[in-house]
Amino acid sequence: MPYTASRGPGRPPAAKAAETRERILHAAREVFSELGYDAATFQAIAVRADLTRPAINHYFASKRVLWAEVVELTNASIVSAGVARAHERTTLIDRLSAFLSVTTQTETDNRAAAAFLVTSVLETQRHPELVSDEHDPLKNSRAFVTWAVRDAIAHGELSTDTDVNHLVEMLVAVVWGMGFYAGFIGDRTELGAVVHKLELLLANKLWNLDEQSH
Repeated sequence: MPYTASRGPGRPPAAKAAETRERILHAAREVFSELGYDAATFQAIAVRADLTRPAINHYFASKRVLWAEVVELTNASIVSAGVARAHERTTLIDRLSAFLSVTTQTETDNRAAAAFLVTSVLETQRHPELVSDEHDPLKNSRAFVTWAVRDAIAHGELSTDTDVNHLVEMLVAVVWGMGFYAGFIGDRTELGAVVHKLELLLANKLWNLDEQSH
């Protein structure tokens, strides 16, 4: 069940503005993930952050402004960080593995971030007005996968007649499916095993099929 603060509404907010904003953003991320954009309220976020509702209004003029900042924060800490890690690698499989290793970490904060990212993709389908070109996790992950696939073709890892668009969409589906698993289902042990199996699958090392006789 969702966490409910036990304190009364009269307790003043944290003294430091930066710390208060961070508390609000992290609380909002959890509430948005659990309730969705429409059902999430400043009151619910205030309870989760252990603050008063006026404190939320003081820092964020509207729910849409707060949503946008949560998207920006989460995209930077998960998607952008995963892309940066992937750029340190040289092969398609290693790049995808590096990206997933960052985006599917299961520390409490990262798990909440993964859950929110999946929620944000769903919500932008319902509410296109929430999409930000600069901080669009789906757009950014698709751009990363497209770059990785095209680079793999350029270096001979994939054949030149590869259907780039469909391969990219398949890999994006895998990435976001893993994000859903990381955010809502798997624990650390399960995630590690699942990511490893995916690496073997992509490397064509998972199957041990008998050769068909001719």
